[in-house]
Amino acid sequence: MITATDILQASERIRSVVRHTPVMTSRGVDVRAGAQVFFKCENFQGSGSFKLRGASNFVRCIPKADLSRGVVAFSSGNHAQAVAMACRQMGVQATIVMPTDAPSAKVAGTRAQGAAIVVYDRFKEDREAIGARIALETGATLIPPYDHPWTIAGQGTAALELLQEVPDLDALVTCVGGGGLVSGCGTIAKAMRPSVRVFGVEPELASDTFQSLQKGERVEIPPSATIADGLRSPKPGAITFPIMQRILDSVLLVSEDEIKDAMRFLAMRMKIVVEPSGAVSAAAVLNRKLPGEVKRIGVVLSGGNVDAALLAEVLAEG
Repeated sequence: MITATDILQASERIRSVVRHTPVMTSRGVDVRAGAQVFFKCENFQGSGSFKLRGASNFVRCIPKADLSRGVVAFSSGNHAQAVAMACRQMGVQATIVMPTDAPSAKVAGTRAQGAAIVVYDRFKEDREAIGARIALETGATLIPPYDHPWTIAGQGTAALELLQEVPDLDALVTCVGGGGLVSGCGTIAKAMRPSVRVFGVEPELASDTFQSLQKGERVEIPPSATIADGLRSPKPGAITFPIMQRILDSVLLVSEDEIKDAMRFLAMRMKIVVEPSGAVSAAAVLNRKLPGEVKRIGVVLSGGNVDAALLAEVLAEG
C-alpha cells in the first residue's frame, strides 16, 4: 500500500524538477457547477501533464548502477513524454513503446526529449509484452505508466500541493485511466483531510474501473475509441485497484459530448487548453454529477497535450 509518507518523500525528491502548478478558479465554472471549484492545472506542468511527477520520482528511485542501461516505458503519449523528459534531465537513455494512433503532438513531444520510439498496433499487439521484451534484451528498467508504488507516490504530489493551498475541500475529483493518479491523490487527500470525498471519472466508452468496482474484481474491456486517449487502459492496475477500492467514494461516467463541451468551456471561459483526458474530471463537475451537498471541489486537470487539429475540431463543433 502507498502511504502519505511515500508521497511526502516523493515531493521532496522531485521538488526541483517539477512545476508547482497553479490552482485556478472561475466564477462561470462555479455558477454552472453549483459549487466552488478549484482546478489544479497540471496542463501547465513541464511535460504538459501530471505524468512528469510519477516519472521523475521513479527515475530518481532507480539505483544508479542500473541507470546506465536506460529505461523503457509504454504509453499513448503523456507518460511517454514524462519519462523522456525525466530521463533527459538525468542523462539517461529512454525507449518508449507508443501506439500507431498516438496523438502526433505527443509523439513529437516525446521524440523532442531525445527518446527512441518503438510503435505498435494497440488493437493487435500487447504493449506490456513489447516493453518487457525490450527490458529483457537491453537490461533497461521498465517504468509502468501507473501500476508501481514509485509512480503512484509521484502522482500523489499533485493533490498534496492542492490541499496545501486549499485545505478545506469537500471533494477531490480526478480522471481515471489505470488508476495511478487517483490512487496517489486520494491517498494523500484522505491523510490530510479524512472527511474529503474522492471521486474518479471515466469516459462512458472506457469504464473498466467503474465496472471493476461494481463487480469487486478487475474487469478487462476491449480497446476503447474514446476521444480521451490517455484513459484507454483496458483494466485497472493490480496495485491501483485495491487502493481505489479503499479510497474512492465512486466513479462517475461522462459522455464524449460532455468531454468535448468541457474542453470548449475551459478554453472559452478560463482561456486554458485542456486535452480530452484532462477535461474528463471537469466534465463531471460542470454537469453536476457529484452529490449536491458537495460545495468545495478540487479538480485535477491532468494535462493539456492535445493535437492542434483535434482542438480546432472540438472548438468548431461548439
